[in-house]
Amino acid sequence: MNNRIILHIDVNNAFLSWTAVDMLKNGSQVDIRKRYAIIGGDETQRRGIVLAKSNPCKQKGVVTAETIRDARRKCPYLEVYKPNFTIYRHYSNLMYHYLLQYTDKIERYSIDECFLDYTSSQKLFGDPIKIAYKIKDDIYKKFGFTVNVGIGKNKLCAKMASDFSKPNKVHTLFPEEIKTKMWPLDVSELFMIGKSTSKKLHELNIHTIGELAQTNQEELIKRFKSNGKLMWEYANGIDYSEVEDGYVNPKSISSSTVLPYNYSDINEIHKVIKDLVIDTGKRLRKNNQYANVIHVSIKYSNFTKTSKQVKLDNNINTDEEIYIESLKIFNKIWNEEPIRSIAIGVSGLSTTNNVQLSIFNQTQNKENNDHLQKTIDTIRDKYGNNLITYANVTHLNDRINLKGYKKDNE
Repeated sequence: MNNRIILHIDVNNAFLSWTAVDMLKNGSQVDIRKRYAIIGGDETQRRGIVLAKSNPCKQKGVVTAETIRDARRKCPYLEVYKPNFTIYRHYSNLMYHYLLQYTDKIERYSIDECFLDYTSSQKLFGDPIKIAYKIKDDIYKKFGFTVNVGIGKNKLCAKMASDFSKPNKVHTLFPEEIKTKMWPLDVSELFMIGKSTSKKLHELNIHTIGELAQTNQEELIKRFKSNGKLMWEYANGIDYSEVEDGYVNPKSISSSTVLPYNYSDINEIHKVIKDLVIDTGKRLRKNNQYANVIHVSIKYSNFTKTSKQVKLDNNINTDEEIYIESLKIFNKIWNEEPIRSIAIGVSGLSTTNNVQLSIFNQTQNKENNDHLQKTIDTIRDKYGNNLITYANVTHLNDRINLKGYKKDNE
């Protein structure tokens, strides 16, 4: 474990940078990174918040997640650009495929962040600090945006290091540097500690990460339960989590996504599950296969992950069937904390469409649904996935009585 070397690559001001790069690439004479510009949602909707801001806006006091209305009060000449996640995925993929030359052990922690397990790669590419500088410089030269690179013995330290001074920097946080580089920081800067927790820690007269690290662990557990143990370990630079490179069982089909920001709104999450189901179902049917196992995996913002799979009585392959079963599983395992990534998968693959006959089964309806699904696939292949979608989520929730499915921890 002590021999591990982990790199954390974090795109500086990703949404605004990627928008700027794409605009310049398409002939714009203006670099919005140098203007009073933000990336923001629809000002007429609840989602009208600041998703990313330029440095000139930052100097005016504009902060991420505030409303665009409040940002305009601080910066009346504000330029607002809508988010474009298609563009963001494109540049995220460019960076990911570039990084694959150094290791295939890459965890896409979010759309603009990657962890690399560089441990075995040292023999091929040498000193990790030199490689970190090369990665940083190459990404700027090749793609036009900057990144910070953090280096540590684990994911926690690598991520903390990449959050040190920005932009376009390389930082290390090795065990011998924790006391001098990390402990003097305010507890609010420790990974996974939010505003509410940091406020409670301040009330306990724990102001710095060093003070947290030296607090009695049992006292923290009494007050904060399992989070108390985790925050004490993080304050001491302890993290045993592995870099998860997303290996997929060849006997299964799955789709996953890292979200542009942490999702906690159930309607947004349902839309993501819907898109993943469409992708998974389409690949399943392309192979003329059916599945009798559904798998749902959730990753939260603090590295923790939960998953569950369920074996069904019947083989299925239509979007609606997969969607309904996925929602059932999701409702059982989600603890209502913000989500960073989601995966939907199917296994138990077969070319046979077996149906257990009972008074509850309607074989004719099943055949009709299969025929309808083929028609939908044909239309989607021609016109795109968004032309035909599900009935509204509320209707489906009512049909399957999601509220009747208890969570596993209840």
